[in-house]
Amino acid sequence: MHHQLLITCCLALAASTAFSQKNLSLREAVDIGIQRNYQVQASRNDSIIAANSNTWGAAGKYPEINANANLNNGYNNNRNPASFLLELTALNAGLTPGLDATWLLYGGHRVQLTKNQLDLQEKQAGGNPRLQVENTITDIILSYYQAVIQQEQLKVRAEVLKLSRERLEYQQTRKEFGQASSFDVIQTQDAYLTDSTAYLVQETNLAMAMRNLYRAIGDESPGEGYTLTDELPDTVNAYDLEEMRNRMLNANQQIFNLRIGQELANVQTRFLETFRKPSISLRAGTAYTLSQNIFANGVFANGDERDLGGIRNTSLNLFFNLSASYNLFDGGVRNINVQNARIREMNTTLAMSDARRNLMTLLENTLETYNNQKRVLLLSNMLVDNARTNISIAEDRFRGGLISFFDYRAIQNAYINATQTQLNAIFNLTTTETELLRLTGGLIR
Repeated sequence: MHHQLLITCCLALAASTAFSQKNLSLREAVDIGIQRNYQVQASRNDSIIAANSNTWGAAGKYPEINANANLNNGYNNNRNPASFLLELTALNAGLTPGLDATWLLYGGHRVQLTKNQLDLQEKQAGGNPRLQVENTITDIILSYYQAVIQQEQLKVRAEVLKLSRERLEYQQTRKEFGQASSFDVIQTQDAYLTDSTAYLVQETNLAMAMRNLYRAIGDESPGEGYTLTDELPDTVNAYDLEEMRNRMLNANQQIFNLRIGQELANVQTRFLETFRKPSISLRAGTAYTLSQNIFANGVFANGDERDLGGIRNTSLNLFFNLSASYNLFDGGVRNINVQNARIREMNTTLAMSDARRNLMTLLENTLETYNNQKRVLLLSNMLVDNARTNISIAEDRFRGGLISFFDYRAIQNAYINATQTQLNAIFNLTTTETELLRLTGGLIR
């Protein structure tokens, strides 16, 4: 009896805990997980950095203008016996503010190519958050439905445990009236204890699955926890291979990133080729100089010593220069750089071809697996229906003494195995469909 009390308390505790939990749908879990995922946040920050860096100023289109100022102070003590001015002592100060600007007028379209690189880098950085979001959504979907699976398995264990408890009570009643032996009671009690243990183990499995879900959505301290409101998918979809191929080529994030890499490699090759062309620059500026001798004292050859006073001097300088340069010889460095860039560009093309081939194969295999799993699910549904009917019939026959305990127990275990097969088939189908959506860019609309 104390065993029954233990399981009854466990069931009551589980029910009271579920009552106090917050509801959580799959969509809500995805929204929470995306908002809290650190990798998604970091990728979005990188995207912002790339967008901030993508300006014509960073590409070198506009002139660079600098303001400068120099303050020069000096003390001079000059003695020359051969001069009519035997000794001169002076203190002077000077201030020279100025502006200068440098502007690349022509560099073989280098500025435009640099801007193209920045555009592509921004586009590439903008795709990285999408990739992280896809990975996060996949993780959350699988974690959510894995928890739902464990939750459904716990219901099955509770159902079987209830049947075992009722059977034990039935055998105990029969024993009181002398219709069952102690051996019969012990057999049913062993089955009840086995089912009780399986129920407690399944509770642990559910708790672990929920913790994995909390990790996936970034909730380190869920408090009272969540009640999962979405049920397992009860419909299957039909996918056309050719349509899926086209969608993958247009929306797959890996192909998108490789395509951007191809364009970047091509722009880099053309950028390096600009160093084979001359460059023309404009440099202009102005400088204003104000200098003054604060005091000066001189000793002349006749012995006179005079205060020479202060002298102020100003000057204004303007300049406007054009310069052209062309590298005649650099030991073949430019040619080597261009050749290496072209090879890297070829490598990006090879990487794209290899990725397309691998993804096509992966898509075909995944779709084939999905279609096969649909058939497995159909069979497992039929198996569960048969097992449920069989266990109902076996219950009546067992009570009527038409089958033995071992036969009934075998039918009961067959029901458990059938439901687990069904749940696994549903989860495998969901996992495969999620992979299909990820491959074809369908996880993010």
